[in-house]
Amino acid sequence: MPRRVRTVFAAVLAAVLGAVLLPGAARAATVNYVALGDSYSSGVGAGPYDLSTCLRSQKSYAPLWAAAHSVTSFKFPACGGAVTADVLNNQVGQLSSSTTLVTITIGGNDAGFADVMTSCRFGSTSSCESAVNESKAFATATLPARLDATYTAIRNRAPNARLVVLGYPRLFETGSCGLLAMSSYKRTILNQAADTLNGVISGRVAAAGGTFVDARPFFAGHGVCAADPWIRDVSGVIEAYHPNANGYRYGYLAALTAAIG
Repeated sequence: MPRRVRTVFAAVLAAVLGAVLLPGAARAATVNYVALGDSYSSGVGAGPYDLSTCLRSQKSYAPLWAAAHSVTSFKFPACGGAVTADVLNNQVGQLSSSTTLVTITIGGNDAGFADVMTSCRFGSTSSCESAVNESKAFATATLPARLDATYTAIRNRAPNARLVVLGYPRLFETGSCGLLAMSSYKRTILNQAADTLNGVISGRVAAAGGTFVDARPFFAGHGVCAADPWIRDVSGVIEAYHPNANGYRYGYLAALTAAIG
């Protein structure tokens, strides 16, 4: 066989063997994405919403990421108000062995997010402290097992997927905020509660072999009371203390993109 022919033959053989022995390379562009979770994934605060009761918005980070990456398939069962039990009962059924990416925010509602915010916004300092302390105790003592069960169910239903768990932002800036705002002390202890929750979630994600995405650095300087807030205050009852459209795009989407591309 002439040398030139041998060279061409070797190149063709290498390409064929590469396709056979490394099938993952041929499938690298396939992204079957499922976005699970609570209101911080469904897009509460961003609007406009779909016709379901879950308040899903196409301005949430999940559909924005899917659109930017031209994914092969995208499912969006995330639902406002969801707790871990809702993910297990109503959302993980969307997963399968063909799922390649799962994102989720979960745990805040289990820890009593809405009740804590109500107590602190409209109650006394002592009632706020009590609500925060109760929530933190739940987060450290009870929530870990619920998160473990949720991540295990995701792994079982989607064994070939990358699990990416996004945390929660600190909701407040703690400087001057006007006469009608919560006190700086209340805002500080609420931010500390967010830190506790994120620490618990991060630890359980690591134990599950997933990727934790810390949203706090991306929202820094844009909490309630900032000059350019990405978190809603009490302008809307349902949307209060959720990201606005900028928060989902420049906070959560930026955080997710920085973590996984």
